[in-house]
Amino acid sequence: MPPDTNPFDVRAAVQELSAAAWPERKKRMHPIHRRFIQSARRHPFRTAMADAQTDALPFHRALAAAIFIGRRLKPIWADDRHVGILLPPSVPGASVNFAALLAGKIPVNLNYTLSPDGLASCIRQTGLRRVITSQAFLDRLNLGLQCDKVEISEVVNAPRLTEKLAAALAAWFLPARLVERSLGAARPSRMDDDATVIFSSGSTGDPKGVPLTHYNIGSNIEQLAQMFALDGDARFLGVLPFFHSFGFTGTMCLPAALGFGVAFHANPLEARVIGDLVQRFNVTFILATPTFIQIYTRGCAQEQFGGVNTVLVGAEKLPDRIADAFEKKFGLRPMEAYGCTECSPAVSVNTLDFRAAGFRQVGGKRGSIGHPLPGMSARIIDPDSGTPLPPNEPGLLLLKGPNVMNGYLGLPDKTAEVLKDGWYVTGDIARVDEDGFIVITDRLSRFSKIGGEMVPHIKVEDLLHEFIESHEQSFAVTGVPDEKKGERLVVLHTLEDADIEPCLEKLASAETPNLWKPRADDFIKVDSLPYLGTGKLNLAEIRAIAGRGKSERRDEVKE
Repeated sequence: MPPDTNPFDVRAAVQELSAAAWPERKKRMHPIHRRFIQSARRHPFRTAMADAQTDALPFHRALAAAIFIGRRLKPIWADDRHVGILLPPSVPGASVNFAALLAGKIPVNLNYTLSPDGLASCIRQTGLRRVITSQAFLDRLNLGLQCDKVEISEVVNAPRLTEKLAAALAAWFLPARLVERSLGAARPSRMDDDATVIFSSGSTGDPKGVPLTHYNIGSNIEQLAQMFALDGDARFLGVLPFFHSFGFTGTMCLPAALGFGVAFHANPLEARVIGDLVQRFNVTFILATPTFIQIYTRGCAQEQFGGVNTVLVGAEKLPDRIADAFEKKFGLRPMEAYGCTECSPAVSVNTLDFRAAGFRQVGGKRGSIGHPLPGMSARIIDPDSGTPLPPNEPGLLLLKGPNVMNGYLGLPDKTAEVLKDGWYVTGDIARVDEDGFIVITDRLSRFSKIGGEMVPHIKVEDLLHEFIESHEQSFAVTGVPDEKKGERLVVLHTLEDADIEPCLEKLASAETPNLWKPRADDFIKVDSLPYLGTGKLNLAEIRAIAGRGKSERRDEVKE
C-alpha cells in the first residue's frame, strides 16, 4: 500500500488479510466433541458443568455421562441424521448435545418459546423424526410435538454397573475415533461437517434454519479465546438457551472445548436462583442479554457477583441506562458484543484496555460493539449503490470470516439475498469510527420511511427512556402503514396514565425533528412488552399489536 495510506484503510486491509489467512488453521483444528475429549483428558478433575439440580461434574465424569447417554440412545437414533433436542440449559441438556456430536449426529435444539406452528416448521425443515426431551418440561411449557418423543429420564434410568464402568473406561482411555465408532458414527467427523442447525430467532419473521459447521463454531471459539485472556479458573454462567447460537457456542461448546467450567440454569429470569448459583460456583464470566442483566440488577445482591470479572452482553443493543445501573450496583460495567446466528454467532466485542508502561491500547468504547474478532473483516457500504463508505458514515454492515455460515437450510433464494461475493449482508445499519470501533445505529428493518426520510426506532426509544429517567425497557417503537406519509410511528409502553402524560409533554417540547415524534394517540398501553426466549424484543409481535391497535382505533372512528 502507498506510504501515505490512512490508518482506516490499512486496518481494513489487515482485516481482509486476516480473513483470507484463517483457513490455513483448518488443518490443525478438531471437531467440537473431540476438543471436549481433549479437555477431559487434560483436566479430568476440573469442574466441567453444574446446575441448580446437579452437583458439579468434573470433566472426566461429564465425558463419561455423554458416552453413557450416547450408548443408550444408539439404537433409538441409529437411522437419524438430525436429532431433535428440547431441553433447557442444564447438565442433561449439554450431555445429550455432546452425546449426539460424539455419535456423528447433528443436534437441533428446538426453540421452546416459538408458537406451535413455528415449532412444527422447524421439525419439518430438519426432517426430525424424534425429539429428546422431558415430559415434565413439556407439561410446564404446555407444548405439543408433531413427532416421536424420547423421555430423557427413561434414557438415563437405572444405569447398570457394567454400563457405568464401560463409559468411564472409554472416557479415560479409548481413542477419540473409537469413541465415535462405539456410539454409531459411520465415519470420522470433519471440520466441514454440520455441527448443528440453529433457527433464527424469528424477531422479524419466520425462523430460518442456519446449519453451522464444526469449522464455523470452532473458529468462533478460537476467535473469542484470543480476545479474552481466560485461565483455568474461568467459570461461565450458562443461562442462554441452546437453541440460541450465543448459548450453543458461548456457554456450551466454548467452555467444553477450552477446558472451563459452566454453571447452567434453565430460567434466565430467576434472579434469586441465579445470584446463588453465581456465588456458589464462583462464576467469573457472564454471557447474557441486556434484558437479563437488567433483571439481575434488580434481583441479585452485590456480594453474589463479587467473583465476576467479565460481563459480555449481546443479542440486542445495550442501552446506557441498563449498563449504568448494573455498574452502579456491582462495580463492573458490562461490555457490549455483537453477533448473529449466521456468524456462529460472535462478530465483534469490546474488551478491557491493554496497559503497559508508557502505553495504553483502548479495548472498548461505550456505545460501540467493539472491534471485529480476529479473522473477521467488516465493511460499511451505501445500501443503494454498494459503495464502501469512509469513517463515521453510517451504512449497511457486511461481514466476512470463517464463522460465517454457508447458507440457509433449503432456502437458496434467501441465501443468495444475504451472501454476496463472500460477504454476509447483516441488515444492520452501522458506522466504523477512526479507531476501528463499530457502532450499530439501527437495524435496516427498524427504520420507518416517513415522508421520504428514514426515522430510526431505537433512537426514538432511547429518547423516550431519557424522558422518564428509567433504566428498564418501558417502550418499544415500531412502524405501521400510513396513507399520507407512507409509515407512522407507533409506541407500545407499559407506563400508567400518570407517568405517560409527563413523557408526552416532554416529547412535544423536545428539540427533535417532528418526524421523530409519535402522536399521542399512537401510544398503546400493554401489560408487558413481548420478548423472545433469547431475550430480544419480539419485533414481529410488536408490529402485530401496533397494527391491531391501529385497526381498533379506525373502527372506533367509524362508529
